[in-house]
Amino acid sequence: MAQKVKNIAIVQKNERIGTDIYSIWLKDEQIAANAKPGQFVSVYTGEADKLLPRPISICEIDKENGLLRLVFRVVGAGTRLFAALAEGDTVEVMGPLGNGFCLEGFKKAILIGGGIGIPPMLELAKQLDCEKQIVLGYRDELFLNEEFEPYGRVYLSTEDGSAGTKGNVIDAIRANDLDCDMILACGPTPMLRGIKAYAEEKGIRAQISMEEKMACGIGACLACVCKSREKDHHTNVNNKRICKDGPVFYADEVEL
Repeated sequence: MAQKVKNIAIVQKNERIGTDIYSIWLKDEQIAANAKPGQFVSVYTGEADKLLPRPISICEIDKENGLLRLVFRVVGAGTRLFAALAEGDTVEVMGPLGNGFCLEGFKKAILIGGGIGIPPMLELAKQLDCEKQIVLGYRDELFLNEEFEPYGRVYLSTEDGSAGTKGNVIDAIRANDLDCDMILACGPTPMLRGIKAYAEEKGIRAQISMEEKMACGIGACLACVCKSREKDHHTNVNNKRICKDGPVFYADEVEL
């Protein structure tokens, strides 16, 4: 994994793309050069009373122009500050962090994103060189879905049935009779739990990117552990640090 760095990034563009959902492009050539699908960055607010950075998944990587795209939901004071950034503003960013998706060893994939787990699947869809079926799950309001269309057939699920299959992403997979030899997914834990069970039922391998509140983002504080099948060499107990060992795991490595 490439060495992480902490830099001052320059805001190139920031726009609202949904209710409380923002898309921001940052200029940081070092991080962009080393970033991979599924990794994240820690973004600092610069406020004295908000010392801890906010982890945000990388949505797109433009290595040629040294740019990163982050898509995030405003959920508190920190992300509210990020939403207010304008072109030319600067923000301190550390990354790339964590382990991303494995892109090899399979021929047909289902990519699954749920809620704010949808953004990191976009760069994966761009870089993955195999047959791709893309399943995106929403409560109601859609965002980013049209940007996936150049990279594979897109299937939608919504809780209220306003678009695609009514229900969740597993309902959409079953309704459209999708098959694959690898599932790659990011989203809330209940969704990932369902995907793990589905993968076990069908005998399919699955990579899942786990969402969790983080503090340090580099594996030192042990605030974002999950239960694992094997003992962690760092703590000698059955856990994994999501920020450092993950956020992407094979589904059979962790308990949900």
